[in-house]
Amino acid sequence: MTTVDLVWFNAGGGHRAAAQALEQVMGGAGSPWQVRKLNLTAVLDPGGLFRRLTGIEPEDLYNKRLATGFTWGLAQELKLLQAGIRLAHPALVQRLARHWAANPPDLVVSLIPNFNRALHDALALACPGVPFVTVLTDMADHPPAFWMEPGTQQHLVCGTAHAAQQALAAGFAPERVHRSSGMILRPDFYAPPSADKTTLRQAVGLDAHTPTGLVLFGGTGSQVMKRIATRLPDTPLVLMCGRNEALAAELRALPARAPRVVVGYTTEVARWMQCADFFIGKPGPGSLSEAVQQGLPVIVTRNASTMPQERWNTDWVQQHGLGVVKRSFREVPEAVHELVARLPQHRANVARLHNRAVFEVPQILQGIVQAQQPLRHMERVASPA
Repeated sequence: MTTVDLVWFNAGGGHRAAAQALEQVMGGAGSPWQVRKLNLTAVLDPGGLFRRLTGIEPEDLYNKRLATGFTWGLAQELKLLQAGIRLAHPALVQRLARHWAANPPDLVVSLIPNFNRALHDALALACPGVPFVTVLTDMADHPPAFWMEPGTQQHLVCGTAHAAQQALAAGFAPERVHRSSGMILRPDFYAPPSADKTTLRQAVGLDAHTPTGLVLFGGTGSQVMKRIATRLPDTPLVLMCGRNEALAAELRALPARAPRVVVGYTTEVARWMQCADFFIGKPGPGSLSEAVQQGLPVIVTRNASTMPQERWNTDWVQQHGLGVVKRSFREVPEAVHELVARLPQHRANVARLHNRAVFEVPQILQGIVQAQQPLRHMERVASPA
């Protein structure tokens, strides 16, 4: 068995979702993998000191920003975070190295940004020769020191040609840059629909034949959804609120002429997407990829409030003709009109993309482990007893 640690944290939810998806694919019966999910926050703060002092988890600060929709200024905050990580680097490396010395893996896979140099250096200190792989859960890097750490032995798995080119331009050797066909999605996004769209809509009270939008802003929703819903009173909508029960109640109270469904926390996002014709939301890599996998063209925005690591995603939408990009959701009525007018063409463009990353990445990881085994054997032979 090959022991693999999947490193994740809760900021935004996409990193945890990617870890869960890989665990589901790699951890089945008869698998050659022993999968260990490693929550970085739990390793760095095992006693929960931050929570005891503040009453919240560190990631909650970021997640609350997403829920309010107030993301302006995150680029500057990112620089402050990265400066803090650099200052704490020796302590981070020592704590992580102690963990891996006590629990040695055969492979470490990071699904998070910003901490990759600390993870890489700690693993090299505790377990020399064990490969370190970073799987980007963003479509593009946001250098410096976000996903890619030039000058290290880091392997990179890139879900877009753009990210792979960024890695090569940063100086990574081609054999350390690996391409997948997209972002990691849960396997249920590849399952066929349980029924046709008409049946699915009628079952939840939506109109069978009117183009329907699905509004999604991650696992905590966003106050932006209220403004979108207010501006689209005649458009049937599925409004995905995640764990934000207060937002769900506010959305249910809004007047509308078209039928609507407000959905709280659910693990059946794929099924709800199958009820819709198009997606409305922020240009997050996970939500965009889920929508495209379910055949939905998209409506997104790009402006000063767009998170810096997600801005390139709007270029991806435009390059592939996957939908409409606007500056603000104040323009969402016009965006819906534009998209619906060209819905067949957008659907055809969406159908050209074939993302199999969750099934490809385990094969990539197996290849990295196999390539490293002779080198690790030589190191053990050369090392004194």
